[in-house]
Amino acid sequence: MKYFSMFSGIGGFEHGINNIRPDLWDRAKGLQNMPDIKKPQSRATCVGFSEVDKYATQIYKKHFPNHKEYGDVSRISWSDVEDFEILVGGFPCQAFSIAGKRGGFNDTRGTLFFEVARCLKEKQPRLFVLENVKGLLSHDKGATFVTIISTLDELGYDLQWQVLNSKNFGVPQNRERVFIIGHLRGTSRPEVFPIGEGNSQNEKVFPTISTELAHSTGKNFMPKCCELLQEMGIKLRRLTPIECERLQGFPDGWTSEGVDGAISDTQRYKCLGNAVTTNVISAIFKKVII
Repeated sequence: MKYFSMFSGIGGFEHGINNIRPDLWDRAKGLQNMPDIKKPQSRATCVGFSEVDKYATQIYKKHFPNHKEYGDVSRISWSDVEDFEILVGGFPCQAFSIAGKRGGFNDTRGTLFFEVARCLKEKQPRLFVLENVKGLLSHDKGATFVTIISTLDELGYDLQWQVLNSKNFGVPQNRERVFIIGHLRGTSRPEVFPIGEGNSQNEKVFPTISTELAHSTGKNFMPKCCELLQEMGIKLRRLTPIECERLQGFPDGWTSEGVDGAISDTQRYKCLGNAVTTNVISAIFKKVII
């Protein structure tokens, strides 16, 4: 399976995809009876990634040195990109100047979602998985989401979406995000949603990790987190970057270094606040590939 990663951050989609057991890929592709020596070393191949944040890019390239970098998504010529089956990415939500006017593709111009739509129009991948904040559903009284869905439909995709909470996927973080999955009309359409409902196993759940951690200290640091830490008998303090990595499903030290050396805690907090929870990505793709 080949995929392109857009708005890649520190590689949350990539890590989540790579965490899927190889035997699940083999079963999905009918390779379970093939000798291991003949099976592809990588069940999923990233043909390229796009990210503009300097520090996120450094961290990404540290972990995925063989992934081709395309930089600013608005400058990508998609005809120069190898064909791929799946587009993934957590696109930023911006106001649409004429949202709700039912102009479809044209309504998204001037926003970063337009770059998602441009990619889908030109490359027509079989599938896409997009992530955004829960507030996207109510943004501009719902007009923004209507524009997004109508645009994706106009581009030839059947759609499904659900708000997923990270606390239901093995990490103690209350983090709600909307995921949109599109299947090119006329291709196979696995039913991915609903998933993860009522699966929380955590008695203690932390509030959503945000980029504000980079600038918060003492009593100004996320009051709910402080109360929770005190309940757990832990001295009042800010979460460490490693704790934030764990709450997002990354291995310890994932953000500690980039290709150019050590990453400051300030930038680590910022990058982790913008990341996707990798456990959620793994759960989605287990159903996407079956």
